[in-house]
Amino acid sequence: MNGKKLEFKGEDALKEIEMLTSKAGEVQYGILKEILKQNVETEYLKKYMKGSKDVSEFKSCVPVITYKNIYPYIQRIANGEDSSLLTGQPITEMLCSSGTSAGEPKLMPSIAEDLDRRTFFYNLIMPIMNQYISGLDEGKAMYLYFVKAEMSTPCGLPFRTVLTSYYRSKHFKCRTRDPFNDFTSPDQVILCNDSNQSMYCQLLAGLVHRHQVMRLGAVFASSLLRAISFLERKWVQLCNDIRTGQLDLTITDPECRLSMIGILSSPNPHLADEIESTCSRTSWKGILCELWPRAKYIEAVVTGSMAQYIPALEYYSAGKLPLVCPMYASSECYFGVNLKPFCDPAEVAFTLLPNMCYFEFLPLGENGTLSMGIDEEEGVPNDRLVDLVNVRVGCYYELVVTTFSGLYRYRIGDVLQVTGFHNQAPQFRFICRRNVVLSVDNDKTNEEDLHRSVTKAKKLLEPYNALLVEYTSYADTSSVPGHYVLFWEIKMIDSATSIDAKLLEECCITVEEELDYIYRQLRSREKTVGPLEIRMVEPGTFEALMDFFISQGASINQYKTPRCIKSNAALKLLNSNVLASFSSPRDPKWIPLHG
Repeated sequence: MNGKKLEFKGEDALKEIEMLTSKAGEVQYGILKEILKQNVETEYLKKYMKGSKDVSEFKSCVPVITYKNIYPYIQRIANGEDSSLLTGQPITEMLCSSGTSAGEPKLMPSIAEDLDRRTFFYNLIMPIMNQYISGLDEGKAMYLYFVKAEMSTPCGLPFRTVLTSYYRSKHFKCRTRDPFNDFTSPDQVILCNDSNQSMYCQLLAGLVHRHQVMRLGAVFASSLLRAISFLERKWVQLCNDIRTGQLDLTITDPECRLSMIGILSSPNPHLADEIESTCSRTSWKGILCELWPRAKYIEAVVTGSMAQYIPALEYYSAGKLPLVCPMYASSECYFGVNLKPFCDPAEVAFTLLPNMCYFEFLPLGENGTLSMGIDEEEGVPNDRLVDLVNVRVGCYYELVVTTFSGLYRYRIGDVLQVTGFHNQAPQFRFICRRNVVLSVDNDKTNEEDLHRSVTKAKKLLEPYNALLVEYTSYADTSSVPGHYVLFWEIKMIDSATSIDAKLLEECCITVEEELDYIYRQLRSREKTVGPLEIRMVEPGTFEALMDFFISQGASINQYKTPRCIKSNAALKLLNSNVLASFSSPRDPKWIPLHG
């Protein structure tokens, strides 16, 4: 990538977006030509293309794959074989997926040039934001960023998350200082491997600079809510640090202590009193606006499964801070940006940037299933893929990418819906991950269906001042018939109110009646699916679940509560925290189709 593009700011960045999207088809063709030119001699492409660089031959000969197809090549490189198995450039590191979207972490090859692409991508965000809101250069950004301790492959390649890779790179650490990206957190604190010490110091720095903070954020909405929960437990210690000008002795990391000296430069009892007065009140509704009164918005991923955190964020901000979801990215590749960042979270659409990789799309049915009459695990016919500029508004697709770093026609697993176009470039709404489903018979419930059903049911809690903090599920097939189990963590906003068994039973049946036709048929007529069950868990259970997954290799930055539990150990943890269990009191409504 052209080094000049890494420094794009302001109007230059916006002009680049216009150029790329106006020539999306041309840019895409050029990207694929360049990938084939760089990687033509790789073992993988030689197997299918016999040394050809022809685009049409690539489309007719190179198969559409999933991770299991490319994994043997990745494993060989991880064990010490040459990068030329997959890519013409040296693989500098292996990136791991979040580990919770599809179970086990996946190793994704990455080359040095990928960091250039990510830096270019990040540099587009603020110019987009500045079109809609002014004065962001007059204060600081309180963004909670974290790294994960690195591992190595057998041959010594670094094995880390994509965000750890970026934060530890010279692109981040040696970045040009910019008033639009003046963070409250010192880099040394962000780079601390101990997430609890890092969280403590980042919150402390944010509180010290509370009157300068212009925007709040984290990678995922769940990370921000975890920080609020941490603050609820630690605000007394944090106030004491500010009051005395001394960092708590539980912070033992040398770099954290050293970097916080300048922030805690002297005792500030007046500031400590301000924060104590705010945090000691009984209700934390609107707490974010009270602690950071100049903040103009919250930045975090609030699409897909993260959408269920929107009510909690709105509660803690009293609905006064817009929720901004600026970008769409993964460990495999960064994809697109939100050109209308202040839209309603339910209407977020991402414009795919045609210079990030080569995009193709697998047509799907309306419920996110394959529309070609083939099995999930069977190969996809090459000629069924659609190019970036040829997708159709309103249609659903699975994203397929070809990257410079050795992924060829690789199925990402994300279901997207086309909402429109910006110039030639399509805009997509993220729907769900295709491989997150509940099933005990012929029923197949995907993430979007589950989320929609839970969203309907949790409204029953609102009149009782109860908030659904978090949920997950699993298909219990230990008895016949099997049934769906939902684990719910509920927070009582007003201690004077309570919820009873009848209400939770109504939540169960409400979820079921929002599920699809096949599920209700199997429940009501076939009786091959048993009554849905809600298990209410103790407060803090989902934080313990997150800690468990982090201990198993997930990243605090990339962690997303799995909507379907596959791990026996995780299931044991959840069941050990169950306070009460409730089941549907009746069958869901089901009317046979006619004709």
